Amino acid sequence: MKTITVIFLLLIGSASMLLAAVGVLRMPSLLTRMQTTTKAVTLGVGATMLGVAIYFGDIAVTARALLIVAFFFLTTPVSAHAIARAAFRMGTERWRTEEERSPEDQRED
Repeated sequence: MKTITVIFLLLIGSASMLLAAVGVLRMPSLLTRMQTTTKAVTLGVGATMLGVAIYFGDIAVTARALLIVAFFFLTTPVSAHAIARAAFRMGTERWRTEEERSPEDQRED
C-alpha cells in the first residue's frame, strides 16, 4: 500500500509539473503563464515531496521535505506577484477575449 501511495503521489507531482511546462508554451500572455506555472508547480512539488517523505519514512527526510514544501508555498506566490507587478508597471498588455477587443485591434490580426 505504501508503494502504491508513493507512486500515485509522484505521478500526480510529475503530471502537474508537466502541465505547468505545457502551460508556459500554450498560454497567450505573461500573466496567464505565471498563473498556470505558479499553481501547477506548487502542487507538483508538494505531491512529489510528500511522496518522498512517505517513501523514506525517516524523520530527517520528512522534515526536509516539509521545509521544501513550506518554502515553495511561501515564496512562489510572492515571486509571482512581484513579477506580475513589474510587468504591469512596464505596460505589458494583458490577454483580451474577442468580445473585449476593440474593432481597431481586430483589424490588426
